[in-house]
Amino acid sequence: MKLANLLRMFVYVVAFCSSLYLSIGMTSSFAEEGDAAADSKNPTVYVMAIDPVRDVGYHVGDILNRTITLRVEKPYHILQTSLPLQGTEKKYRNQNQGLEVRSAVITAEETKHDIIYKLELSYQVFTNSVVVKPAQLPPEYVKFGGNGRMFTVRIPNFPFRISPLTIYGSVKVEKDMSQFRGPLLLDSTLNHQILTASAILLVLALIGLFYILGNKSWLPRMGGPFAKAYRDLRKIQLRKIKPNQPLGNENSIKKSLERLHQAFNVSAGNSVFTADEVTASKPQFIPIKDEISKFFALSRHVFFDSNAQHGIDQDLQLWLRQFCRRCRDCERGLS
Repeated sequence: MKLANLLRMFVYVVAFCSSLYLSIGMTSSFAEEGDAAADSKNPTVYVMAIDPVRDVGYHVGDILNRTITLRVEKPYHILQTSLPLQGTEKKYRNQNQGLEVRSAVITAEETKHDIIYKLELSYQVFTNSVVVKPAQLPPEYVKFGGNGRMFTVRIPNFPFRISPLTIYGSVKVEKDMSQFRGPLLLDSTLNHQILTASAILLVLALIGLFYILGNKSWLPRMGGPFAKAYRDLRKIQLRKIKPNQPLGNENSIKKSLERLHQAFNVSAGNSVFTADEVTASKPQFIPIKDEISKFFALSRHVFFDSNAQHGIDQDLQLWLRQFCRRCRDCERGLS
């Protein structure tokens, strides 16, 4: 029994050692295979693509621009012969995409350990359809070489849609909107320009209206003698009378005439009694010379000779206010 137990223990020890030896050998072989795999792995190339901001709404003739940045460690470098050729028509699954390579420009920048390539790609659309057509910028394959090795890097594709130049039938745009499409805005530049010009014209018109109708001294030449006289005449209450009837409220009419005489004297710089004297010192009053003559005739009729004819056949207080306003316009240069 003891011998059988010893033999059994010996077998167990031999089996344990054998299994331990095999496990160590397998581990060593796996480590060797892993090192070999690491040696055969291509170097890492960092790819960054800047695609167009929208992926819908392109028409025939439009150009799509992409910027591809490739970063690879030295001494690996890009092979110029692998770059897209200008004028090449792009295909997908052996089908023409209606895209052509317009240009491919590459620039390089070296750092201590890496080379950074910047690839500017331009594609032009030269196809059209009656409906929205899906398309894509197919993936580009760029080759690198160095250390006796050559490998390929894939630049991802960019899907987009080509829109027709004209729409046939009714189309519900909201059912075919991309999340990258912004709001459909109208150009309001012309409307803003028209609104600005209208506002400027309105301001100028208001200034002109205030200048013509205003009685205050808001602007130059607005505070003249006749502007002040016009304000005073509006305060004098005159009773309306009918033509060819005796003057009513002669006291109020006399005050109005005296106030206008004062305005003429201040405007001319001395006392004036005829229309010729007024126009000689103030040529801007020439357009209303006949009315000035009627004013002095009315003054003679009221103050000196009741039989003198003045030629005014309307309400005197209304005529005096209108006459004063004409004089105010003349001193402002508006007549």
